Amino acid sequence: MIQPETRIAVVVSGFNPEVTGGLLRGALVELKEGGAPVAEGDVIDAPGAFELPLLAQALARTGRYDGVVCLGCVIKGDTAHFEFISLGASIGLMQAGLATETPITFGVLTTYDDDQAIVRSRDDAANKGREAAAACLGAVATLRRIRAAA
Repeated sequence: MIQPETRIAVVVSGFNPEVTGGLLRGALVELKEGGAPVAEGDVIDAPGAFELPLLAQALARTGRYDGVVCLGCVIKGDTAHFEFISLGASIGLMQAGLATETPITFGVLTTYDDDQAIVRSRDDAANKGREAAAACLGAVATLRRIRAAA
């Protein structure tokens, strides 16, 4: 159960805005339905997926947020850039969560083409932004139970 004062930040990559916009809509719906609506000022724009870990960690360290949902979309091109960005974002977000002991969830699509990204960002139950938000709420609730029992 999410407590009413739960505050979640959402960080959104600026690349592929037609996809990340859908992820953001899904995340905001899930957070609202889950009892943690996000204030307008708590949605933060990131230049790209590679910058998500730094921004998420900085937000977590402010102490204002119980969790951070990170959203982005990296679509494979003709070079190795896709692998570097995808790996850097995923490991960076995991490390940021561990370093701050704050749930920081990975809602970054890493797809082989535009169609895969569009399918995963539609306004339906399969929206990966919704899934990342649900994971964040679940981790916040579980972490609170663990800390309360300590």
